[in-house]
Amino acid sequence: MEQRTIPHTNIQVSKICLGSMNWGQQNTETQAHEQLDYATSNDINFIDTAEVYPIPPTAELQGTTERFIGTWLKKRGKRDDLVIATKIGSHFQSSYIATRDARNGLTRENILQAIDGSLERLQTDYVDLYQVHVPDRTANYFGIRGFEQLKEEDVPSIEETLSGLAEIVQSGKVRHIGISNETPWGTMEYLRISKKKGISTYCDYSKPIQPDQSYI
Repeated sequence: MEQRTIPHTNIQVSKICLGSMNWGQQNTETQAHEQLDYATSNDINFIDTAEVYPIPPTAELQGTTERFIGTWLKKRGKRDDLVIATKIGSHFQSSYIATRDARNGLTRENILQAIDGSLERLQTDYVDLYQVHVPDRTANYFGIRGFEQLKEEDVPSIEETLSGLAEIVQSGKVRHIGISNETPWGTMEYLRISKKKGISTYCDYSKPIQPDQSYI
């Protein structure tokens, strides 16, 4: 299996990443463990999940996918040879998140609650890559198109979100942070603010970026 280095980090990942977003909705825990066993036996070390999974999302099943991975990690008994990535949900996903109150968005308090919940479900002390799943603000993502003007919204700023993410890196709960399903403008704002505020040095900000419609 070919390996790649996530830019601006020392993390080596397999060229193929094992996605998990349907686990608990379209398959069982046993089947999820079988897929994890098969993937790692073929030198895949990169596993992706999110706190809101499984998809299609429901409040009743939210967190099941992380729990499946957690029970497998406990059974397997090894962790450091794997790269585990998960994501924090924004207030747009709050109706599907039953394990915490996500309505206030990507605030410091919510970030601290979300990472602790993910770590508990994953049965690990840290995650290697922690990403913002979708923006807090109204934007074009997940195929949403066509709104004619931006709304004035009372949502946490990108700077506030970055500061909260920096704190959990400093605490040792997260190795690197990133964004997912972002717009070009949002991507540039994260990079601009991280550079302006020195967050890239402060929290070892790794800049793994998945803009909307990027399928590479």
